[in-house]
Amino acid sequence: MGFSLFHKKSENRFSEDDELPSVGKWIKNQIFKTTKDIKIPDLLVDQVIGQDEAVVVIKKAAEQKRHVMLIGDPGTGKSMLARSMTEFLPKDELQDVIAYHNPEDTNEPKIRVVPAGKGKEIVGAQKAEALRRKEQKASMTMLIAFMIVVVALLLSFQRDPETGQITINAMVLILGIFAAVLLFMVLNYPGRRRDTLMVPKLLLFHSPDDKPPFIDATGAHAGALLGDVKHDPFQSGGLETPAHERVEVGAIHKANKGVLFIDEINILRLESQQSLLTALQEKEFPIIGQSERSSGAMVKSQPVACDFILVAAGNLDAVQGMHPALRSRIRGYGYEIFMKNTMDDTNQNRQKLIRFVAQEVAKDKKIPHFNKGAVAEIIHEAQRRAGRRGQLSLRLRELGGLIRVAGDIAHEEDADIVSQKHVLKAKQIARTLEQQVADRYIERRQDYRSFVTEGADVGVVNGLAVMGGGEAGISEYSGIVLPIVAEVTPAHSRSGGSIIATGKLGDIAKEAVQNVSALIKKYTGEDISKYDVHIQFIGTHEGVEGDSASISVAAAVISALEEVEVDQSVGMTGSLSVRGKVLPVGGITAKIEAAAKAGIKKVLIPKANMRDVLIEDKYKEKIEVIAVETLKDVLSHALVGTEKDGLLNKLSSLVSKPKPEVHLPVERPVDRPYPQ
Repeated sequence: MGFSLFHKKSENRFSEDDELPSVGKWIKNQIFKTTKDIKIPDLLVDQVIGQDEAVVVIKKAAEQKRHVMLIGDPGTGKSMLARSMTEFLPKDELQDVIAYHNPEDTNEPKIRVVPAGKGKEIVGAQKAEALRRKEQKASMTMLIAFMIVVVALLLSFQRDPETGQITINAMVLILGIFAAVLLFMVLNYPGRRRDTLMVPKLLLFHSPDDKPPFIDATGAHAGALLGDVKHDPFQSGGLETPAHERVEVGAIHKANKGVLFIDEINILRLESQQSLLTALQEKEFPIIGQSERSSGAMVKSQPVACDFILVAAGNLDAVQGMHPALRSRIRGYGYEIFMKNTMDDTNQNRQKLIRFVAQEVAKDKKIPHFNKGAVAEIIHEAQRRAGRRGQLSLRLRELGGLIRVAGDIAHEEDADIVSQKHVLKAKQIARTLEQQVADRYIERRQDYRSFVTEGADVGVVNGLAVMGGGEAGISEYSGIVLPIVAEVTPAHSRSGGSIIATGKLGDIAKEAVQNVSALIKKYTGEDISKYDVHIQFIGTHEGVEGDSASISVAAAVISALEEVEVDQSVGMTGSLSVRGKVLPVGGITAKIEAAAKAGIKKVLIPKANMRDVLIEDKYKEKIEVIAVETLKDVLSHALVGTEKDGLLNKLSSLVSKPKPEVHLPVERPVDRPYPQ
């Protein structure tokens, strides 16, 4: 018997108002030894983690039979929420659907709806009756054929009038046998077809104890979604298959009195979305042959019941690809929910993650349970993947993958319990593709000395970027070192200089480079229109997007313009406002860890991002993280050499204290080298 972590408040040593200790210390005060001790809720809806508001809406939608649209990141529990709706739907409303031959119009099969469990009885009785008639006909036909053969045999005996001997006339016997066979074929074959016409087809059937159906129609083509009619190559001569036997129900019909779940709703063709809208409105939809080249295209059944709750899901871009009328139908007769991708790092939410680990172990059924150390490492990973301090990631599918890999490692070692060392091994083995590419990227760049981490150089800065993240469908970023080199030359054109940036830059990255030009004039006092400024992003064959390299570009250009060296043991990341204030960026933890792997000793990051730093313990002694607020702060930490003090004094006289700026709390894009 397991026990719940959520109803023994007296056992908790930390209230929600207290600042929580580190996960390693916190886990010691939790009242369980392994996840085997954790009680898992019986209802699926109660197993959903971190989506409390969505759970409330889902319960209301199920009780009132409302449609729902779930929008959010992959792996946040959309399908689990949709599946849980069936727990609140009544069982006694399930129906069986039967298709009958229509003698008035053979291409319009009749449809009959009966209570659950009755369909098998009706079709079974019809089949038994047809079989009985068939056997009777076969017996009668065989009897007649036998009598013809006997008569032919008797008639074949003839007496020779001259000799008086009895002979057999073979021709008469053969004709009699031929007549018997012909009669058998004539009487038996048309009768068999008529018997087939009399037998209905059971399209949908349920037992009285069945739960309401949950049908996942993600990626279904028109026939699988809306139903189809099979092609019949024999369409005449008595060889054709009756139309009602070729009718096949679609997902919308299978979901009758249940839930139809369609993820990535925007990938459905607009014609299918329009038909889906019709089914929602009418609660019944005829089955039609979907292929114009098939004989089934001529068949259209009577309307088949499809009274279901639609749960449409997808990412934010799914909304743009939806049929406007379909979305309007959901909004008018249901709910729209935006899924959370993080939750607050509180005592109760950490306990929910303990239960999540227990749920994943129970669901897998092949891996051992986790001890406290292993669970603590999973919670710590949820903190890291959230990307912000005080938050826990709700991209639980990815965490579930880490749990299963750790369990597989423990199983391979014949361990009875998964421990922290197994999770640490799993984190190394189960790295994302982007992480593996990033690690190899850093190794190769070091081998070819694409960047250096010692000494000083003019116009060369070790910027930091990330791969993966939201665009790749995963929650975790993978950091890389992005060397940036600048050179300033006299303008080649009399009309003025220009800024030339190479490295397959995206639109945002290009705009960020242009904005830096205003800062350079402000911080150096030089009129850059007299110069050509060349900026090169080294090794960015896959491209660069985002503005988090702004401080790196500015530092490289100012260094080249003033001929002041940059410390190559310093890496940096951050966006810049046009007034020189350093703005926050994403992927901070991954960038710092990549810098540490590459041998960089110091990293400059926006001050606003300091609370988002959640690096692994193994990197904490390898690197120093410095918070910067202005471009002047960046230069004071990055520049070295005898010219540094003179430049900083020059900046102090040129640059006044930045005015307070108001920035909306929006998520900023980050550098993402595009994968090839």
